[in-house]
Amino acid sequence: MIAETGLAALWLAASLALLQLVLAFAGLKGGKPDLLAAVRPAAVAQGVLTAIAFASLITLFMRSDMSVLLVVTNSHSMKPWLYKFAGTWGNHEGSMLLWVTVMGVAGAAVALFERALQRNAHMATLGGQAAISLGFYAFLLFSSNPFARIDPAPADGQGLNPLLQDPGLAFHPPTLYLGYVGLSVAFSFAIGALLTRQVDAAFARAMRPWVLAAWVLLTLGITAGSYWAYYELGWGGWWFWDPVENASLMPWLAATALLHSVTVLATRDALRAWTVMLAVVAFSMSMVGTFLVRSGILTSVHAFAVDPTRGSFILGLLALYIGGALALFGWRIGSVREGAPFELVSRETMLVVNNLLLTVILGLVLIGTLYPLMTEAFGHKVSVGAPYFDRIAGPIALALMVAMAAGPLTRWRKDQARAVGKRLLIPLCIALLVSISLSLFAWGRIGILPFLGLVIAVAVGVGSLAPLWKRKLLRTPLFTYGMVVAHLGCAVSLAGMACDSAFTVEKLVAARPGDMIQTAGWSLRLRQIIPIAGDNWTALQADMDASRGGSSVLIRPQSRFFASPPTSTSEAALLTRWDGQLYVVLGEEVEGGRWQLRIWWKPFVTLIWLGGIMIALGGALALVGRERRGWLLKWRAREARL
Repeated sequence: MIAETGLAALWLAASLALLQLVLAFAGLKGGKPDLLAAVRPAAVAQGVLTAIAFASLITLFMRSDMSVLLVVTNSHSMKPWLYKFAGTWGNHEGSMLLWVTVMGVAGAAVALFERALQRNAHMATLGGQAAISLGFYAFLLFSSNPFARIDPAPADGQGLNPLLQDPGLAFHPPTLYLGYVGLSVAFSFAIGALLTRQVDAAFARAMRPWVLAAWVLLTLGITAGSYWAYYELGWGGWWFWDPVENASLMPWLAATALLHSVTVLATRDALRAWTVMLAVVAFSMSMVGTFLVRSGILTSVHAFAVDPTRGSFILGLLALYIGGALALFGWRIGSVREGAPFELVSRETMLVVNNLLLTVILGLVLIGTLYPLMTEAFGHKVSVGAPYFDRIAGPIALALMVAMAAGPLTRWRKDQARAVGKRLLIPLCIALLVSISLSLFAWGRIGILPFLGLVIAVAVGVGSLAPLWKRKLLRTPLFTYGMVVAHLGCAVSLAGMACDSAFTVEKLVAARPGDMIQTAGWSLRLRQIIPIAGDNWTALQADMDASRGGSSVLIRPQSRFFASPPTSTSEAALLTRWDGQLYVVLGEEVEGGRWQLRIWWKPFVTLIWLGGIMIALGGALALVGRERRGWLLKWRAREARL
């Protein structure tokens, strides 16, 4: 009965979404904002019902109920409990149920806690959320039922994809989905604002927490996914420009632009059209990512290979939502009044430049991702890989970082170019010293892009501290610290990327037990190759001693084999030091009893993920700071009335 309960909850939630949409439409068309009192309970009930459906699916996986098709194809009774639990969303149907669950809970939160919007705008927002949810309910119920039974039930399941059998599965997909759904809420806010012609600072203040939360979660999800792929796939890189990786990057780029734009609208009442357009683009990119991952048109370790019918369904939803939103934008944007003006030299202008550069990078990544699919549709196979993205997007990303360094040093509304130049003097001088040092000590060993990356990273790091100059630190608002930490995190990540690109040393050897290997100041000795067994896998493990001018450390790279389903994977051995990471992968046995080993020394590579965590932390501080300030202002206003 658990599966039937989950399916019934889904059907009821879909019915309530339809009712919510009808009530919202009737209230807006008839000018009856009082209908919001009926719309809100429908949204709250949806959140409860979707949570029941998802809890039912988790229970089926934890119990290894082999009468459910999804459990049979994605689990096994001998799996550790963590992979049974996380395996709930480690597949197409389960991940889509997670998507609608988060969307339902988010809609309930908007219904319960949103108080900044006027009643008609609030109702229009909930109506937009219901319209989005209806499409995904239909997709689940008619083409991707997660509760489908199988008769007769097999004795055991086929098992979870071994590449997904990692603790990262419990963290990476949920954070991404939470981010995607946060963008869907921002999209609904934008649609509601267009329908009611209320694109103003109040609308931006209501939408900003959702954008901030979505951006933080996307940042954490991408950072975690990058590190997971780095140590799990065994190729030594942290970003492959895989189409499915790009599918998560594109919404993040749009959300970053939206975050800056909505902040300007909320605090300075400017960039109204930009904010609405970016809300539409951000959710559109999450829909494009959903199509890429679940349409079956991609071959990727990240993709869920499904049949073309499902892909066509998602493509139809994509056309409906994106096309409808763009049509509404074109119809209503003329009625949106111009926001507050600002001068050419101002922080608003720097943020516009920031948004333009982010949009250009987004466009280039989108073209590079979709172009091979478009050419293949006409019978020509074209590959677009890392060289394209690095050479095209790399220089623009560096220009974006320069703009980010100058932004905090520029005043709102109006500033003087000479004054901005004076404030930039310290970061520029420090960047000049760094460039001279690199030229003296690393000339000929470093490419132009890594060289510029390191120089700009230092300039951005120094410039990011500017909002704290000559201020009383204990009285500085928390959201200002958030901006500083996030921008500093960008500089830290850029420095890690540049160091990894410029100074990584790679060595491929074939060694016998007892052999010594020297590389990048490290001494490694292969002790032995031994067979070991895990919970649901067997492996060949290399025991190796690694030392660098001191005592040795035992590292153990493995080559694993999973029986269900039959798959071989590489488990890299990572040895982390303050100045980088030693990365070792065990390969196959070759002639003469030798074993292939790939060894990388990657200086300061961990700064990439440290910076990602700092960026997310900065966003979280800004979110808490903004909400705390808003709560204090409301409390003081209430006290003053009393």
